[in-house]
Amino acid sequence: MSFDARLEAATTEYQRLQKELTNAIEARQRLDSQLQENEFKLLKEDANIYKLIGPVLIKQDKIEATSNVDKRLDYIRSEIKRVETQLADLSEKSEKKKFEVVDLQRTYQAQVQQVSSSR
Repeated sequence: MSFDARLEAATTEYQRLQKELTNAIEARQRLDSQLQENEFKLLKEDANIYKLIGPVLIKQDKIEATSNVDKRLDYIRSEIKRVETQLADLSEKSEKKKFEVVDLQRTYQAQVQQVSSSR
């Protein structure tokens, strides 16, 4: 593989990793929002709770609703952990690829300078 092709491949891979990293960050932010939306702590004990089923709101027992929300919160928290692991992995891979690209660019610049100074 030629030097130019290696540099281009490394740059393309770095851009792909950056896009994946951005998507993972957005996923993490969505999960944080979902976590906030599913809090029942502020409800009064006698508050009415309704569940949307299709186009209809159905009154729901607070214990059942709390159980459902707790399950949902557990799921969201496990997804947050998964995405955080993914973020750490992508960040590490992205940094390594960035250093590879920078190193290839330096080598390329040195070769260009060497060719132009030998003329």
